[in-house]
Amino acid sequence: MTDVSDAGDTGENLDEAQEEAAAANAAAERATYGKDWPERHTGPVVRRRGQVQTGTTDQRLLDSHGPTDWVHGDPWRVMRIQSEFVEGFGALAELGPAVSVFGSARTPAGSPGYEAGVRIGRALAEADFAVITGGGPGAMEAANKGALEAGGVSVGLGIELPFEQGLNPYVDIGVNFRYFFVRKTMFVKYARGFVVLPGGFGTLDELFEALTLVQTKKVTRFPIVLFGTEYWGGLASWIRTTLVAEGKASPADLELFHITDDVDEAVQRVTKESGV
Repeated sequence: MTDVSDAGDTGENLDEAQEEAAAANAAAERATYGKDWPERHTGPVVRRRGQVQTGTTDQRLLDSHGPTDWVHGDPWRVMRIQSEFVEGFGALAELGPAVSVFGSARTPAGSPGYEAGVRIGRALAEADFAVITGGGPGAMEAANKGALEAGGVSVGLGIELPFEQGLNPYVDIGVNFRYFFVRKTMFVKYARGFVVLPGGFGTLDELFEALTLVQTKKVTRFPIVLFGTEYWGGLASWIRTTLVAEGKASPADLELFHITDDVDEAVQRVTKESGV
C-alpha cells in the first residue's frame, strides 16, 4: 500500500520526468534544424527565443487550474461581440417591416408623453409594423404596450447598465446586449424608420446616430420623425440658426427629419417614405 508521502514523491518524479522529456524534445528539434535557439509553432504563429511560451494550446485549453485573466482580455471580448451580433441577427432576421421608437425611460406612466407613446405603438402595429424599442420603462414601455395591445409584434433591445432595468412586460421578443454599438446596429438594420419621442442623452445619441447614417448615406434614406414640436423645436431651431447658418451642415440636412404632434401624421410619414 502506498502512503501519502510516497504518492507525493511519485507526483514530483513524474513532473521532473515530463520536464526532462520536454527539454530533450526541444534539444532534438534544435539539432534537427540546426538551430541554437528555442522555437515553437502555435498554429500560424512562430515564437523564438524569449518569446516561446511554456505548454501547448490544447494543454492550456484543458487545464482547469490555469489563470482566468483571459476571460477579461480583448480576444475574448471580440468573441462576445461576435456572439451578440449573431444572437441579434438570428432573433430579428424574420421580423418583417419594423419601426424603431426611441424615448426617455423617465417618462411617467399615465403622463401625456406616455399615452402618446401608447398611441404611436398601437398605430404602427395597426399599419403592420413591428415596434422596436430599447425595452425599458417610460416611453419605450409605452410604445411596446401599444403594439402589444393592437396585436402587433413588440420587440425590446435591452442594454446592460449599472442600474438594472430589465425588459418591460410588453415585450414579445427581447434581446439583451452588453455593447451599445451592437444594440444600435440592431435598431438601424431592422427598422424602416424612426419615431423619436422626448428623451435625454440616450435618445439624443440614437437620434444623431440615425441622422449621421442617413446624411452620410451609410444607410438607405428612411424617415426620422420627431414627436413633440414644443420639445424638439428648440433643437431644430439651433440646427437651422447655428449649424446650417455657420456652414457646419447644409440646408438640405433640415429635410432629414420631420417634427409633428400628430400620431397619424407620424405613422403616415413612416409608411409613405419607407415604401410599405
